[in-house]
Amino acid sequence: MTTYILRRTGTSIIVLIGISIFSFGMLHFIFPSPAIIVLGARANRALIAAWNKSHGFDQPWLLQYWHYMTGLLHGQLGWAYKYDQSVASLFAERWARSAYLSGISLVLAIVIALPVGIYQAVRRNTIGDNIVTSAAFIGYAMPVFFIGLILIQLFAFSIPIFGFEASQSTSLGQVMLDWHDMTLPIAVLVIIQVAGFSRFMRSSAIDTLAQDYIKAARAKGLPERLVLWRHLFRNASLPMVTLIGLSIPVLLAGNLITESVFNFQGLGLLFINALNQGDYDTLMAYTLIGAILTVAGNFIADLALVVADPRIRLA
Repeated sequence: MTTYILRRTGTSIIVLIGISIFSFGMLHFIFPSPAIIVLGARANRALIAAWNKSHGFDQPWLLQYWHYMTGLLHGQLGWAYKYDQSVASLFAERWARSAYLSGISLVLAIVIALPVGIYQAVRRNTIGDNIVTSAAFIGYAMPVFFIGLILIQLFAFSIPIFGFEASQSTSLGQVMLDWHDMTLPIAVLVIIQVAGFSRFMRSSAIDTLAQDYIKAARAKGLPERLVLWRHLFRNASLPMVTLIGLSIPVLLAGNLITESVFNFQGLGLLFINALNQGDYDTLMAYTLIGAILTVAGNFIADLALVVADPRIRLA
């Protein structure tokens, strides 16, 4: 286990370095420097050149990358020139709200999707299974922003139950308690994830139902409730551990669009604004955080699967 962890850690570091080089190179190609964004489109070449030199943007991009990574190791994520504050402080103001939106939607999606998938497997090819399957396909195929707009039209305008805009409070506690404005953004992310999780759980449960130990448990006269809980649910849920780890980048992408639709002041909306403004360092920091979460999610999922299923051994 120790050897595996060390090897995976080394591989993850190499992957993250590769992603950082690629991302930094692409951003440098698209936005050679933020001078025009900061000084304005009418700034003359001499002024732009002087600004680039004073901020190190006249150096080769590999040298700029080295300076950026050196600062990153010291906790410096760069400077957001449009906001005139450090990227780290911007992220510190917003990350908890985005984490809440992602976390609560993921938990609700798991709680809903697992029993729904089990139900579909047990009632395979019935009317109920077909209805849930159709709904899952519709939810899976619809774009995130379109689901958000439909929910806003139905439950904020046609039937004014919830707010059309997410909570604008900067306090995490108030955001968590504001069910009126936070229900629709959370519902959008839950719908997207339940559509994928339930289909995966259904497939896994169908495969598990065909196993000999399920037939043996039923042949021994074990009540159906215990068969489903002790044997089906536990074994069919194991592949979901990996899927949940892989869903982290999907959450980041869903947050990005959902926060934009509902004007939620989180990291996703910050990224959209940074993209429109050419905010170099903010884009780079968000990309790196996404890469770190993706690699970490896969790593943790592998370890969690070993803990959940003792039959698996990591060589």
